[in-house]
Amino acid sequence: MSDDMITKLDPEIFTRRESEARSYCRSVPAVFTSASGSILTDQDGVEYIDFLAGCSSLNYGHNDADMKDALVRHITSDGLAHGLDLHTDTKAGFLTAFERHILTPRDMDHRVMFTGPTGANAVEAAMKIARKVTGRTNIIAFTNGFHGVTMGALAATGNGYHRGGAGMDKQGVTRMPYDGYAKGVNAAALLDQMLSDASGGIDAPAAIMLETIQGEGGLNAASDEFVGKIADIAKKHGALLIIDDIQAGCGRSGTFFSFEKMGVMPDIVTMAKSISGFGLPLALVLVRPEYDVFGPAEHNGTFRGNTHAFVTARVAIEKFWANKAFETELAEKAMLIEKRLTELADLVPGAFLKGRGLMRGVDVGTGELADEICGRAYEKGLIIETSGSDGQVVKVLAPLTTSVEIFNKGFDILLESAEEVLATTKIAAE
Repeated sequence: MSDDMITKLDPEIFTRRESEARSYCRSVPAVFTSASGSILTDQDGVEYIDFLAGCSSLNYGHNDADMKDALVRHITSDGLAHGLDLHTDTKAGFLTAFERHILTPRDMDHRVMFTGPTGANAVEAAMKIARKVTGRTNIIAFTNGFHGVTMGALAATGNGYHRGGAGMDKQGVTRMPYDGYAKGVNAAALLDQMLSDASGGIDAPAAIMLETIQGEGGLNAASDEFVGKIADIAKKHGALLIIDDIQAGCGRSGTFFSFEKMGVMPDIVTMAKSISGFGLPLALVLVRPEYDVFGPAEHNGTFRGNTHAFVTARVAIEKFWANKAFETELAEKAMLIEKRLTELADLVPGAFLKGRGLMRGVDVGTGELADEICGRAYEKGLIIETSGSDGQVVKVLAPLTTSVEIFNKGFDILLESAEEVLATTKIAAE
């Protein structure tokens, strides 16, 4: 088949043969053929600004030149493509860079466990570790949390739609209200009270697991105080603290880890999505040495550790995290995002900002309105999606490397789209 035949592929092949489980492509039906930085190009040469970034899997943009060059050199020199968990030069390079630029500067003594290549697999491993360490089975998770859709991770996920796909009971998790979930309720104090009460009805937990910023749950951002109290509660009641940093990590919150400035040190951290730097599958669990209890291959998988991803992940760390320059740049961009999203919120009665850092959005009240705004934006060349219990949050997950110029162009499209949708809605109401 010629390249021309491939690039002009009939999009009907997707509806004819791909599973009904496909999702993002339903609202973004273009057939993409290339990408660079924050721009995606479809088979007709139409360019789109990417404010989705692989759902935060492309924090450093598409096809970063330095990562690409390193990967091409590795492949063309017959570097390993697959190595199980054998010792390789690429794994050593990644671990050395990760230790030097990420763990040591943050006084983290955590071991690095490579799991299967998805975030859900990392969550599964983290939950298993906590249960093995403590001899307990119960995990405390939170309302609107999203930790994956494999059975163990799904038990901790709050979304009813995804839970409905399980086909069987989901066990081993007690769900409690997240920070700000119930108006007037001190969620941390409630959890402590229930765990302290012999008749509180909650089995002693192996772990308390949370996202400091709930990505799929609607960009709910926990306060430093809440996360600090949860850490204290975990310690008080003999549970491990698991921070799921799969979407909020790798700079998305403004720092490499989302919890860095909260005064807590998790026992376990799960990471995936942008940890490879290049959009390649890679997931890992960071675990304190005293809780590194699995025996050889007790949690395993054929693809535990992606050799190609090690190459690009090392470059990403050395390029963006060897000093504070990138973090300073992120702080400036976070201010720009807040300013432009405030303009969007001002257009919609009752709308308000959500999230933190470069993981931000606007709750516009209904999923229907959010979908219409994002749909109109797509027609104008901006790819942006929604999140939240009703899909009511217009969510910005642009590559962290997006230039100020492209950021502003994307936000201009978003505001113009919102204005047009709101004008149409107002006319229809009248």
